[in-house]
Amino acid sequence: MRWMLGLVVLTLAACGQRNEEPQPSAAAPAPPVTVVPAPAPAEPSPEPAPTTGAMPAPGAIGFAGFGPAPFGATEEQVRMAWGRDLGGLKPDQPGGCYYLMPQPRTPSGYRVAFMFEDDRFVRMDVDAEDIEAPGGGRVGMTSKDIERLYAGHFQRQAHKYVEGGKYLRIPNPDGGSGVVLFETDAGGRVTEWRIGEPPQVDYVEGCS
Repeated sequence: MRWMLGLVVLTLAACGQRNEEPQPSAAAPAPPVTVVPAPAPAEPSPEPAPTTGAMPAPGAIGFAGFGPAPFGATEEQVRMAWGRDLGGLKPDQPGGCYYLMPQPRTPSGYRVAFMFEDDRFVRMDVDAEDIEAPGGGRVGMTSKDIERLYAGHFQRQAHKYVEGGKYLRIPNPDGGSGVVLFETDAGGRVTEWRIGEPPQVDYVEGCS
């Protein structure tokens, strides 16, 4: 009887072991997640610098005039040669002196100006460093630069209003009536230049 009871106990123990299901082990902790911040939006590229203002085509200004408009041309011919807006006040007196200038004007200066007298185109004035005179002269150059560029052709005169300043006057080296005239300050640096025919190219006060 005892052996039967022992057999029953062993059998029940074995069944209990088979009915016990293994408990799942605790899950391993997930590795930490690294949060990568989104890249900051790129800074916008700077806008290109605005153009400095009215700009003649290279070589358009010459001893004979402006492009297809020679000195002596009408206002309409100059307007057509420029091809853009020109503005200015005409004098009350017929045939009086006046200027037309590209519009709109820039804060730094007029850049280029077309002079008329007796209803004729007679001169151009320039105060911009990036506009070249025939022969290579520019605003910002020294008097020595001008003398080197126009060696053997320039005439030096004292400035009427600037002590120590000069007028460097260059007649057309190839002949003809055109003259380019550079004004310098007391330090010998070109501040503006003009080109045209006498006597208007030598007007110190412009149309004043």
